[in-house]
Amino acid sequence: MYFKGKDLLGISVNRMIAALFLLAFTLGAAESPRRDAVVRAVERVMPSVVNISTETVVEVRDPFDEMLRDFWGPFYRRRGPDVRHSLGSGVIIDAEGYLLTNDHVVRRATRITVKLADGREFEATPVASTARSDLALLKIDAPKSMRFQSAGFANAGDLLLGESVIALGNPFGLGGSVSRGILSSKQRRIPREDEKLDIANWLQTDAAINPGNSGGPLINLDGELIGISVAIHRQGQGIGFAIPIKQVNDALSDFFTPERMRGLWLGARMESGREGLTVTFTESGGPAAEAGLRAGDQIISVNGLVVVQLLDWGRAISEKMDFLIKRAGRQREIMVKLRPEEEFFNAGLVRKRLGLKLDTLTEDLARHMRLSFVGGFVVTSVEEDGPADLGGIKTGHVIQAIENQSPSTMVELARVVHGLKRGDRARLTVVIEKRSGNFIQRRQAVAEVTAR
Repeated sequence: MYFKGKDLLGISVNRMIAALFLLAFTLGAAESPRRDAVVRAVERVMPSVVNISTETVVEVRDPFDEMLRDFWGPFYRRRGPDVRHSLGSGVIIDAEGYLLTNDHVVRRATRITVKLADGREFEATPVASTARSDLALLKIDAPKSMRFQSAGFANAGDLLLGESVIALGNPFGLGGSVSRGILSSKQRRIPREDEKLDIANWLQTDAAINPGNSGGPLINLDGELIGISVAIHRQGQGIGFAIPIKQVNDALSDFFTPERMRGLWLGARMESGREGLTVTFTESGGPAAEAGLRAGDQIISVNGLVVVQLLDWGRAISEKMDFLIKRAGRQREIMVKLRPEEEFFNAGLVRKRLGLKLDTLTEDLARHMRLSFVGGFVVTSVEEDGPADLGGIKTGHVIQAIENQSPSTMVELARVVHGLKRGDRARLTVVIEKRSGNFIQRRQAVAEVTAR
């Protein structure tokens, strides 16, 4: 078809038609149906997905052993008398090289190697982990100037039942793997206190999660991290699980605390969201509460450093912290001076609340007291008519657990005691050992002590 004449701007009508045809053809090529939302999401996140290989794992009996053998199969086995090798995946969550994976992927490993999507390999160092949620945070050992592509988090409450989800992994270090499914379940019952794993709150999907994909990201079609893939149910077909982003945020909130990172007592917890970092809890009597920090405060900066996510918060931690916060629409500054945990959480606090003196049961102390084992806290004196005395605790007893927790340090034990309210009855697991010549009699008992 050919037209004569020109339009009002003097441009040939035929040239306009040709340009429109060319534009339509270009747009049609750019909007190919092959590059749909799934492909775009994968392209966005896959560079942050890594392969993780571990070696020299110490053999122990724990709740993960059966899952490791059943789940990993041939990829988790002995190769030599003292060395195990396993494979898994992970996802980088920060440009400096912090990454998330499953705790069972790296648990007990003495060497961790990370292979990126582009083929580069680095060793990695464990930063923190939680067995209950099966999450571990690693740091890639790389020069400080090096930056890595990271995945972004979805809003913790932004999950749609039935929405399309994608499980990514790098199981063998040969390249990324992708599987697609739907979010089958997002609401679970509250986990029981004595459960080893918080499986009750895991996400469920029918996306195929292969053995080597454990620890890799589960993402939505916006390319946002909604969970960490963890396992396939042994008694189900096509059922996969992922740790939801809410639990990931909770674990990171616990990992990035002054107490865990520096042994300094702040007494506050932070949560990262789309609006930045928010205070979720302040501990009664702690430095944060005493200085005026409150739950609900939005953190703008710490010591002049803008904090947007928990990793920024971790980098800003110091002994003196100048907070710029936003509360009720107004900004204000709050100065908090942290103190070493052991100055407050110590044997003196335990003695004051429970009426007994404790020492950590080391090898030297066990030999001195002629005890045949170590670990826990030995009672060296009991206050007459005090809470411990009334609860049946005697000198020489060894406390190994309190309130179903097994603290490994005096600070951890004192923290549990500090959390008791006046009048609370604390359940103590006590080991009692008696000698008669070469014969040793040992028994375990439970005592209840009322905190004062």
